[in-house]
Amino acid sequence: MPEREQYTPGPASGAQIQKDGEKWTLILVRELRHSPEKVWQALTDPAHLREWAPFEVDGSLGTVGTVKFTWVGTPQALETRVTRADAPRVLEYNDMRWELEPFGGGTRLTLWHSIDRRFIAWGAAGWHISLDVLDRLLAGEPIGRIVGPEAMKFGWQRLIAEYAKQFGMETPNWPSQKGRTN
Repeated sequence: MPEREQYTPGPASGAQIQKDGEKWTLILVRELRHSPEKVWQALTDPAHLREWAPFEVDGSLGTVGTVKFTWVGTPQALETRVTRADAPRVLEYNDMRWELEPFGGGTRLTLWHSIDRRFIAWGAAGWHISLDVLDRLLAGEPIGRIVGPEAMKFGWQRLIAEYAKQFGMETPNWPSQKGRTN
């Protein structure tokens, strides 16, 4: 995929955090050029999720019920309960809530994700890249899922530093990696 090799994420933007003691929630807002129905399908259909999301599920997230949920790079599937699935407006499961609202012919997508405060800049950077991949997938220009260690090839560390600065945090320390220049 030549488009994939040319992909570079834009600057950190559209994110904020809510702090409630040790519980922090990342809030990401992205405006997509696609209808809420199309975005909903990409958020709930297992085949679509495998194309962009940092996790996989063994069933639809579009109905209340239980699915097996596996973060990419982790060996253990988690029993996950979809607690709210109001198509195409609100989706809730685990520690995530997605809201979709019509906006300018497309969709304003808002994600609330509770993340350990030590890793919130990492989460923001990862979701930033995943949502870029989602937008391209919906536009019919898929570049393939970019998650885990592969994200480092696509500016993940730069985004982490930018989000950490935006959130008023120190940039996380990195384990040394021989031969890495980014």
